[in-house]
Amino acid sequence: MARSPFTLAAAATAALPDAEIAGTRPLTASGAGRFDAAVVTLDDGQELAVRVPVDDEALGDAEAELVALRALTPGVRDLLPFLAPEVMGSAALGDGRVVVTSFLPGYQVEAAHIPAGRGVAQEIGTAVARIHALPPSVVRSAGLPERSPADARAALEKLLDTIGRSGRVPVRLMVRWREAAEDDRIWEYESTVVLGGAQATSFVFADGPDDVPRVAGVLDWQGLSIGDPAIDLHWTAAAPDASDDIIAAYADASVRAPDHALRVRARLHAELEFARWLMHGIEAHRSDVVDDAAELLESLSAGLADDALLADLPARDRADVSEAIALLDRMPRTEKSVGDTSMHTDAFDPDELRLHSDERWEAAPPRRDTAEESTRPVDAVIDQDGDEHEVATDRIDRP
Repeated sequence: MARSPFTLAAAATAALPDAEIAGTRPLTASGAGRFDAAVVTLDDGQELAVRVPVDDEALGDAEAELVALRALTPGVRDLLPFLAPEVMGSAALGDGRVVVTSFLPGYQVEAAHIPAGRGVAQEIGTAVARIHALPPSVVRSAGLPERSPADARAALEKLLDTIGRSGRVPVRLMVRWREAAEDDRIWEYESTVVLGGAQATSFVFADGPDDVPRVAGVLDWQGLSIGDPAIDLHWTAAAPDASDDIIAAYADASVRAPDHALRVRARLHAELEFARWLMHGIEAHRSDVVDDAAELLESLSAGLADDALLADLPARDRADVSEAIALLDRMPRTEKSVGDTSMHTDAFDPDELRLHSDERWEAAPPRRDTAEESTRPVDAVIDQDGDEHEVATDRIDRP
């Protein structure tokens, strides 16, 4: 049975013992029923969100979000053009926990109702890009997870092995996902800071001065980590009118190199939600969940009969000339150095400089009894011992 707002207000006092609560009301955006939630108003008018997880899985998410929100230091929050909840307090509540955070006022838009064009779609794409631009140290300093493309690929292969043994996955889907796991082009991305659990309802809007919706705040930080940026856009598959504009706005606002497989991986993550539901049923030994997931997978397979997941990927081994030229500008400039041909030593081994093995360095050149040599002029040379030698030389007559 769900807790009433008055019960939640009483629970909030355990986390905020000095707070004076003046009123309370239900909080409708309570995580799809995974939390009992309410908004309490303090005597100074400040509004706070109170949430109590309803099961162990939700409790794990609540505790993970506490760590993530505390990792958002004031300096990190200054980098974001929108608000994130601040932890005001938490306390044990039986086998669970009550969590109190600041309340972000505004409205949310379901994925299927996001219109194309300027406004909600573009704002979401830009907001996601700003989160992905946060420095990785935000995650690493808090000890939060970090997954490389190789890690993500290995996790997918493990998932496919598990669900493949169940015999409940249509062959078409297994082939589709196996091809994705084996295609190197999908996994050539740069890991970024990600929300990890983003949905359309993670973004809270307020109308700007021009009546255009602006992202005023972002919720659902429990999956904060370093990973695949496409994971925060997988839900756009449920926004048929706005998905193109969301991803285009994200690409425009991104500070990283273009990710040509972003949309493909986003679709892949969306499809794999059904596979993970099946895996959950298998691990929990829930035949009802397994049957439900199998039915969903059959429907998914039928709907993708004429869809090629990898068709939007760039051709293999094809480089974009403009990108290659752009990379040249990043090459460090180095000045050519003039080679030094000096020996850097005054010691040498005469044996290494001989042309013939029987030649001695101090010996005079061997005489050749040829007609040519007999006509060459001879000079007298006196050595260090005072002995005189005749040495043939070539002379040039001077005028």
